Amino acid sequence: MKTSFYSVEELAGFGFKNIGKNVLISRKASIYSPQSISIQNNVRIDDFCILSGEITLGSYIHISAYTALYGKYGIECQDFTTISGRTLIYSQSDDYSGEFLTNPMVPENLTHVTGGKVIIKKHAIIAAGCIIFPGITIGEGAAVGAMSLVNKNLEEWFIYAGIPAKPIKPRLQKIIDLEKNRWTNQI
Repeated sequence: MKTSFYSVEELAGFGFKNIGKNVLISRKASIYSPQSISIQNNVRIDDFCILSGEITLGSYIHISAYTALYGKYGIECQDFTTISGRTLIYSQSDDYSGEFLTNPMVPENLTHVTGGKVIIKKHAIIAAGCIIFPGITIGEGAAVGAMSLVNKNLEEWFIYAGIPAKPIKPRLQKIIDLEKNRWTNQI
């Protein structure tokens, strides 16, 4: 019986660089270049998500519906990260100056695509409708408010919001204790 998520056997057939245990990927998600995608344990990717390029997902990650990760230059999500719906993460960008053509259907020698790896560190959370630009690092435990534009690195354990995202206030670190206590008590 088919469920709304791919089975373990179906996921193995994708040809991922690495696929962990308890990985739930919606049948309605789009996966491009799976040989460049590494997924650890306890990861869920919901309907209508797009994953393309060099992507590394740690453990205990949730990527909500309609989110896109464009990883030409790499995207890394560390353990316990959450990416809410309709978020766009770009590790690359076309040159909009007018000096070059744009889009993937144009020969590469006529374009000027630039970018850099995006790193979303442990316990970070990105709220709905955010846009993250290439080369950005979101610090451990940082929280990004809904519909924010992240065009600069974000420090750890702060809550950010706005266009562009600006620090609002420190974020509590109780989740570190929750993580430690949960695993200590289950062993």
